[in-house]
Amino acid sequence: MLNSNNIPSSFDAMLKFSEAYARRTGTFFCIDPGVTAVVIEGLAKHKDSHGAPLCPCRHYDDKDLEVSNTYWNCPCVPMRERRECHCMLFLPQNSDFAGSNQFLDINILLDSINSL
Repeated sequence: MLNSNNIPSSFDAMLKFSEAYARRTGTFFCIDPGVTAVVIEGLAKHKDSHGAPLCPCRHYDDKDLEVSNTYWNCPCVPMRERRECHCMLFLPQNSDFAGSNQFLDINILLDSINSL
């Protein structure tokens, strides 16, 4: 069980990255904090196991190859070029799924992860 005393450094790094990227791009997090929590956790796990925050919402036959190709490393090419985040981590303000936050409450994210 994750709590504010045992947060992996990669999770904290992905959280800080996500907030900074949302502010820089004018995007917002999903209105459902569970979606955001799972995506950030997946990015952190890929960073730990593969050295890069590979998009956790896709299937890869060879994750290490995908990391080296960099196309799906977050922010992925579709997000950087067209502002399309299929993970729903970075959403335009007019999206039906966008909340109003560019900052995240770590305790809400941890509660979401622990309730799975």
